[in-house]
Amino acid sequence: MSETAKIIYDGKEYELPVITGTENEKAIDIGSLRQMSGLITLDYGYKNTGATSSKITFLDGEKGILKYRGYGIEELAEKSSFIEVAYLLIFGDLPNQDQLERFEGAIRNNRMVHEDYKRILGGFPSRSHPMGVLSSLVTSLTAFFPESLDPNRSPEGVNLSIVRILAKMPTFAAWTYKHKIGHPVNYPSSKEDYCSNLLHMMFKQPGADYEVDPVIANALDKLLILHADHEQNCSTSTVRITGSSHGSLYTSVSAGINALWGPLHGGANMEVINTLENIREDGGDTKKWMDKAKDKDDPFRLMGFGHRVYKNFDPRARIIKKAADDVLDKLGVNDPVLDIAKGLERVALEDEYFVERKLYPNVDFYSGIIYRALGIPVDMFTVLFALGRLPGWIAQWKEMRENKEPIGRPRQVYTGETNRTYVPLNQR
Repeated sequence: MSETAKIIYDGKEYELPVITGTENEKAIDIGSLRQMSGLITLDYGYKNTGATSSKITFLDGEKGILKYRGYGIEELAEKSSFIEVAYLLIFGDLPNQDQLERFEGAIRNNRMVHEDYKRILGGFPSRSHPMGVLSSLVTSLTAFFPESLDPNRSPEGVNLSIVRILAKMPTFAAWTYKHKIGHPVNYPSSKEDYCSNLLHMMFKQPGADYEVDPVIANALDKLLILHADHEQNCSTSTVRITGSSHGSLYTSVSAGINALWGPLHGGANMEVINTLENIREDGGDTKKWMDKAKDKDDPFRLMGFGHRVYKNFDPRARIIKKAADDVLDKLGVNDPVLDIAKGLERVALEDEYFVERKLYPNVDFYSGIIYRALGIPVDMFTVLFALGRLPGWIAQWKEMRENKEPIGRPRQVYTGETNRTYVPLNQR
C-alpha cells in the first residue's frame, strides 16, 4: 500500500502521496496541493523542496556519500578518467572501449574554435573577470552553431552540441587566462588528453617548449572528476530551469556559469586563498586565527573547513588531499601562504574543537592549494570549477529535456501594498 501524508487546514483534511527514491529518500508530492486546498508551500532557498527527480547523482551529507549513477566517487576518482566520468554522467553508463575511443575522438576533433573568437576575446578589457568572459564565450556558441537553438533537434544533433561544448570549453578557459595576463593564445592540440591539452594551452610560453607534468595532469583530472556533479545545487538548478524554457544547451550552461560565479557558490576556493593571504599579512600566526575561528563571538570564519551539505566529512576531500600533497612535493613550491595552509590543516585534523564538530578541510581547501601551487590567479579558480562541473550541467539539462519537464515557475507569497490609489504627479 502506498504511503501518504495528510495536511489539515481550515477543518479539512488533504491526503498527498509520498514518493520514495531508490536510496530510500522520501518526499511529499505537493503537485496537487494548490488545486485541492488553495495553499502553496513557502520554502526560502528551496532548502526542503525537490523540484525534480533525477537518476544522475546521489548525495547523503549526513553519511558523507557521493555517487554518480550509482558509482562511489572514491572508486571513480581512483580508477576512471574525467572523460569517462563525463560519458557516465551524460549517457547513464560507463562506456566500453569502443564507445570511449569514439567519444574521446569526437572531442579531440572539435577542440578548435573559429578565428573570430580572437576578435570577441579582444573586445574584453584584460581586467575583465574571467567568469564573465567565459559565460559570454559559451553563449556565443549559439551564434556559430544556430542550429543548437532548435528545441526539437534530433538526438544526433543534441549529441553534437554536447561534444562541441565539452571540446571547446578548455579552449575558452585557457584563452580567458591568456587574455587576462596579456599573452598570445595557444591553439588546442588534438594529440594531448583532455587535461594535458588544457595545461598546454594555459602554460606554454611563446617560443618555448612545454612538457606536461603527469603528476599535475593527474591532479587536475581528479579535481575535475570531483567537481563533475553535485546534485541540485544553485548552478545546476539554474541550468535546469533555464533549459525548461527550451533554452539551448549553450545558453543554459552559460546561465549555470553565472550562477556559479557567486562567492557563496563557486567562489569558496577563492575565499580559502584570500583567508590564507590575510593570515600571512597578519604575521602568519595560525594559532591566533584558529582561536578566532573557535570564538563564537568573533565574526571571523575559517574558509575551507566543514561543508554546508556534508555534516560528517566531504568524501571528495580525502581523495584530493593526496593529489594536493603530490603536487606540492613535485613542484617543491616555496610559498608562505601554502605553508600556512598546511599548518591549518594539521591543527584542524588534531584539534579537539574541530574534530568534535567535524570541521575537516574540504575539497575547496585542497583545490585552492593546488591552483595556488600551479600559479593560477585566484579569479581563475571558478573557471576551472565550471570546466569540471560541465558534464553534470550537460547531464542535468539532457535529463530534464528528455523527461519533458514543464517550464519552471515558482510561486510566491505576496507581502506588498494592496489597493493603492494613483496620485497625479503634481499632487505628490
